[in-house]
Amino acid sequence: MDFVHRVTAADGMIRGFFADTLNTAETARKNYNTTPVVTAAVGRLLTGTLMMGLMLKNDKDLLTVSLKGDGPIKGLIATADSKGNVKGYAYEPHVILPLKKNGKLDVGGAVGEGHIHVVKDMGLKEPFSSTMPLISGEIAEDFTRYYAVSEQTPSVVSLGVLVARDLSVQRSGGFVVQLMPDIADDIVTILEKNLSTLDSITNMMESGMNPEDIMNIVLKGLNPHIHETIPVQFLCGCGEDKVKRAISLMERAEVEEILEAEGKITVNCHFCNTSYDFDDASVLDIELDDNEEL
Repeated sequence: MDFVHRVTAADGMIRGFFADTLNTAETARKNYNTTPVVTAAVGRLLTGTLMMGLMLKNDKDLLTVSLKGDGPIKGLIATADSKGNVKGYAYEPHVILPLKKNGKLDVGGAVGEGHIHVVKDMGLKEPFSSTMPLISGEIAEDFTRYYAVSEQTPSVVSLGVLVARDLSVQRSGGFVVQLMPDIADDIVTILEKNLSTLDSITNMMESGMNPEDIMNIVLKGLNPHIHETIPVQFLCGCGEDKVKRAISLMERAEVEEILEAEGKITVNCHFCNTSYDFDDASVLDIELDDNEEL
């Protein structure tokens, strides 16, 4: 089971989230049989969105993070709740790009130049929404800038996905470390020193380090404490009943026209790539109820 450690350090002046998301990223890969660079991009976005979702306060709060760029992936989207559930996908799942000069997957090149868009639905009259230009398309840097500009919270975000030779996800994870207001300068100095010598997250994971090992390096000398270990997962939440309710909101004449032409209605879930087929007998028996919640 994937998990996220919720952490504090320096007597509460630092909070952090350290994640292992191997199965989450692998589920997303299997859903669309993504190529390695897309696997890395989606895995990073899912991990970052998961940790941001765990910062939400209420059970029904929802978060959506989307990246739209001029690169061949075209866009990515992920949605998370406050309980550790996330889902997401890439618009173009089969992009192939040369490796960068350092031998790493070129996620930034696949995403390209564009914008990151964050929407938080916290039960208010209007959801909170923020859009800003992408820095690199490498995703972690874009999350870091979002926190600094939109939430006025100095943060360090590191996200990584290691793809195996058989194209499956070998390791996936990352961390978010945030500074609380009025943090002392000497604490910031210690953290900056730790970060200045930090290896890449993928290298650390490849060497066998787990989230707690990485936490102890990032927060060395700052007395880190794990307050909670939260199970997390890729969870779509779609299903036949929900799809039927969606069809029930269509005009009956439109349903009949599709059935006459195709013999069935096929609905495909973008998040998990599951297809649902309904023939005329099952579709026309659906109760039309505009008041039923989707």
